[in-house]
Amino acid sequence: MTGRADEETTASPPSALQNGISVLRAFSVGEPALGVTEISRRVHLHKSTVSRILNQLEQLDLVVRDPESGRFRLGLGLIGLAGPLLANLDVRRIAHPALEELTARTGETSALVVWSGDESVSVEQVPSPKQVKHTTPIGTRYATAASASVQVFLAEMSTSHVQDLLERKLVTSSHGDEHTAKRYLDRLEQVRADGFAVNAGETSVEEVGISAPVRDHRGQTTAAVLLSAPSFRVSESLRTQLAQVVRATADDISERLGAPTR
Repeated sequence: MTGRADEETTASPPSALQNGISVLRAFSVGEPALGVTEISRRVHLHKSTVSRILNQLEQLDLVVRDPESGRFRLGLGLIGLAGPLLANLDVRRIAHPALEELTARTGETSALVVWSGDESVSVEQVPSPKQVKHTTPIGTRYATAASASVQVFLAEMSTSHVQDLLERKLVTSSHGDEHTAKRYLDRLEQVRADGFAVNAGETSVEEVGISAPVRDHRGQTTAAVLLSAPSFRVSESLRTQLAQVVRATADDISERLGAPTR
């Protein structure tokens, strides 16, 4: 009896829900707009069935029809469904394995930092296994303009916002006159272009910091990876190599968060 029941369950036709999901999965990044006939071929359903499903999905804002071409695209209602999941993605949990790998690969302390109004704050850390090391305990705050992680976050902000933070001394800086402030803004542009920032002993002669942005599913910088190491262990050539590794780690975490391909 059990075997026959299993056979009947396996042989049962797809439900209306399964058919609806199949129609939604027919769309792709490469082909975001599809007609009824194209979808019908892809999901192996009759055109009348597909048309009926699309009409129902359209009422729920899960697909939208182009009035000129008659083709369909995925609708914004899907974002509403995915919102609770996206909002509750734990970036610390997702980042931790990548930080462990970064520390194992470099032998230096890695951390995840987030922006908190006018400073970056460490929320996760994997310390270096070496006896002599720089650590970034959870709760460590960075508010100097030269800090690598601060550079990463400021590079994503408007020029006026950065200038406001500096003028109000919410982010401390030695860039007091107009000329040096312009140089700092140019530096932030370079950070944005490079995809990483370096603090080579500017806030502490004993420490080198390298940071890169972590982006979420909207493409916005939601955190940053920070690698900290004693200056005597990091030559200029090694800094360049480490910067590439830090950026690759941040990109990996971003990909796990669903960030768009850049």
